[in-house]
Amino acid sequence: MDKRAAVSAEVAVRARRTRWDAERNRRSILRAARDAYATAGIDVPLEAIARSAGVGIATLYRHFPRGKEQLVAEALIEQAERYLDAARRALAQPDAWSGFVSFVEEICAMQASHAGLADLLAMVMPADEQVETIRQQAQDACVELIDRAKATRKLREEVVGEDLLLVLMAHAALVQVTRDAAPNAPPRIVALLLQAMASHEMDAPLPPAPSTEQMRQAMTRLASSRGCAANTDTGGPDGVS
Repeated sequence: MDKRAAVSAEVAVRARRTRWDAERNRRSILRAARDAYATAGIDVPLEAIARSAGVGIATLYRHFPRGKEQLVAEALIEQAERYLDAARRALAQPDAWSGFVSFVEEICAMQASHAGLADLLAMVMPADEQVETIRQQAQDACVELIDRAKATRKLREEVVGEDLLLVLMAHAALVQVTRDAAPNAPPRIVALLLQAMASHEMDAPLPPAPSTEQMRQAMTRLASSRGCAANTDTGGPDGVS
């Protein structure tokens, strides 16, 4: 091999190594973002994600030049697809009311297990063509689920698509406050909300209510998250209830 060919071969090897390093870094960033968003939601700073991925912030921006908007969209695309899949499974159920109920219960359970998905479903995100296409398809399916359930007269005629958004927002907020302190609180509020949307003859038993201690822990956590010192003394100024 002459010198020119040897140089060309070395350049090709370096180029392949650079591409491999770049792809590895991109995968690491996405993996770190998915893990962070799953547990803490989309408010995790980009700098923290870069550190977790073992790269510098400049490297993160090279792969995601639009910053947080692009990273969130790519990291949560699979979660958006789960949302759409849940809607399609619900539509495939022969009983329209059961399909509606199972959909609400499933997406709320998904919210509880993935903080990033809870953010995705309960707030307006910067536009990303792929994510927004999936979101629109899911919203269309939700409207169809509601219309089908209304046709059975088991869903209140007043219920509209925006009511599902209210359910998701309320549930996401409750999950954030209660977490493991009162694990039966989220499914109970889902059951309450479903009963509120059902026609009167569709009332069903509720899951058990959270205990007083569970709710105290949840309320203490909420106070702490707002920067307030929690006072667990329930007595008066002299310790008298």
